[in-house]
Amino acid sequence: MQFLQSILQKPLFKITSLNGLSVVLKIGIGLITSKVIAIFVGPTGMALVGNLRNFMASTETIATLGFQNGIVKYVAENSKQETALKQILSTVFIALALVALLLSGVVFFLADFWNNIIFGNNYAFSFVFKALAIALPWYASSILLICIINGLGKFKQVVYITILGNIIGLIVSVVLILQLKTAGALLSIIVSPSLVFFVALYFINLEIKLLKYLSFEWFSFGVIKNLASYSLMALVSSVVVPLVFLMIRNHVIATVGVNQAGYWEAMTRISTYYLMFINTILVVYFLPKLVLANGHQETKKIIWSYYKSTVPIFILGLIALFFIKDFVIHLLFTKAFMPVKELFLWQLLGDVLKAFSMILGYILIAKRKTTVFIITEIFSITLQFFLSQFLVSIYQIEGVVMAHFFTYVVYLLVLVIYFRKSLF
Repeated sequence: MQFLQSILQKPLFKITSLNGLSVVLKIGIGLITSKVIAIFVGPTGMALVGNLRNFMASTETIATLGFQNGIVKYVAENSKQETALKQILSTVFIALALVALLLSGVVFFLADFWNNIIFGNNYAFSFVFKALAIALPWYASSILLICIINGLGKFKQVVYITILGNIIGLIVSVVLILQLKTAGALLSIIVSPSLVFFVALYFINLEIKLLKYLSFEWFSFGVIKNLASYSLMALVSSVVVPLVFLMIRNHVIATVGVNQAGYWEAMTRISTYYLMFINTILVVYFLPKLVLANGHQETKKIIWSYYKSTVPIFILGLIALFFIKDFVIHLLFTKAFMPVKELFLWQLLGDVLKAFSMILGYILIAKRKTTVFIITEIFSITLQFFLSQFLVSIYQIEGVVMAHFFTYVVYLLVLVIYFRKSLF
């Protein structure tokens, strides 16, 4: 009993459990959505959904200029200074409105081009990109509003928005998939996030009168300059990485078939669900500590605390997952997805190494080591791209997850060498 009480009283448990409901709900809704997609559109639809998700991830970051983390930081620092806050909000809204409208035009008028790039000549889903063009300004605005609320320190409101957004997403996804099958699955990825704008708008108006803070006269290039370093890191990780994954999946479709690409997308979804827990712990608990850490000794203490407290539990969870993989595939998907079990070993091994490397990557963000972050990100994703090309030609779809594992072997080694003073 005392042992249990000591765990419950730990700051790590208290902080991560605060966001636990949101994370659990998001995973649960994701599992239901995956099951619906698996039943009604199969491996082929799953592959196409994966391609659109990667494209959406890139367009989201471009539409918001990668300002999210910077917005949270500067709103938090200036929440009590009305003039400075007006400059930040006005500048960000004006800049992102212009970018979102321009990007919407590019997506809308080149819808056929994007269809061929993302889905290939065998599929006619140009209307999906026209829908994306219409939804994009609302989607980008919802992200911006959530960042502002987060910066104002209203963490509970952010959780509420996330929960309501996930519930809306589930309802929209199920209705559209039941009615339109593959087209519905694709449209749900676009429609659901844009509807979150109205939820976020309601909550932000409870905190500040937003229109009071928006005016062209408060636009400031100095604010843009301050946000630039955050933008560079976000654009690399959130634009380049999804685009490379899109290229890998298209290569898989072209060489071993669209169903095989669907199996990889299913495996990636499972990986995303369990990595969400460890990422939440890193962002909520360890990242703030890394920001405040002074010198190698303090950083070393934080890193090894993570390796001793979080990583062992994560590894045990993955070992258990490996032994019940057949059950998990039946639960989340359908019998058509049983070949996914052949991908588990390499994916789980790669994700263990990813867990070890994630905290080192967050040090680069915490200490704003922009150049090192960009170089290591580009190096790792380039390595994964070429390894995937090579190994798929030999081992078919299993080559993709093998490439994932070997990429993180090299990536972790590079980061360990770079942070050797903080680690040892």
